[in-house]
Amino acid sequence: MPNNNNGISPEMLILIITATFIGTFSRILSIKLDYRQYPNYPNGYLIHAVTGGLAAALGAFIIPSLMAKEFTAVTFLALGIQHFRDVRKIERESLLDLEGQEYTRRGEAYIDGIAKIFEARNYIALLVSFATALTIQLLQKLMNVPAWVEVVCGSIVGLTLFYMLKRHTERQKVQDIAAITEGKIEIKGSDLYVDDMLVSNLMGREEAKEWFLKDGLAAVIHPNHEHYQIPLLNSGQRQAILFEVTRRMGQRKIYSVQNPSNGKIIIAFVPIIKNFNLLKETISLTPLLETVKKNPELLNIKKGG
Repeated sequence: MPNNNNGISPEMLILIITATFIGTFSRILSIKLDYRQYPNYPNGYLIHAVTGGLAAALGAFIIPSLMAKEFTAVTFLALGIQHFRDVRKIERESLLDLEGQEYTRRGEAYIDGIAKIFEARNYIALLVSFATALTIQLLQKLMNVPAWVEVVCGSIVGLTLFYMLKRHTERQKVQDIAAITEGKIEIKGSDLYVDDMLVSNLMGREEAKEWFLKDGLAAVIHPNHEHYQIPLLNSGQRQAILFEVTRRMGQRKIYSVQNPSNGKIIIAFVPIIKNFNLLKETISLTPLLETVKKNPELLNIKKGG
């Protein structure tokens, strides 16, 4: 507990340091550099690690503040939460400013989802830190155990909460609601077909025809259930898929069409890297946007299976 004469007691110092470390560590664990390369490194790592550390410190100091009856600390908690909302706003504005620098736009729906995730992960760091601190405080109050036992138990509780929150907030991916197959590219006259479905009628030049037949790739996205057509045909979701595909594989020319009768989506393009397995993996791992999940039953995999 706080010692008014000599500053912070050793017990409370252990609580604060452990909780802050576990909260920050949980935020670092949630930073994943995958094929999307976002956040980029090392600056992206640093920014998110620092903001996660601040969130963890806020969570760690809640218990000492209450023990010292410093209820004005709630004000700092509110300011910290407002700061995280500002981080979300800045992240969103930054990504919008970069929209014209990629092969294809991310789309506002995708950007909004990314910004919300970064804000939510700071809250996770705060909650993990608070749970760690609360566990250590309870052990100090109720049980006479060595300090290392308090640290270990607090860390276990904090990391368990992190795992649960991470599972709860994990987004579904296209592979959860659809299958992806390779489409057969054909050119009839000036028309481009994929699996006998018209994709474009702008293939008049012989060079363009040879280009597509030689270097083109096509993927057909099949919804696993009828109601999965709703998220897949959403314009924001299609834009997110196109963005991930072109960012990972490059793009010389691209077409995307949908078939309203069966909900299939066809992506036909001439990539810089020609590799269908890479294309399939990229589409499969594209996250489903929160804006398409307006009805909880909409993406119920068990009901849709």
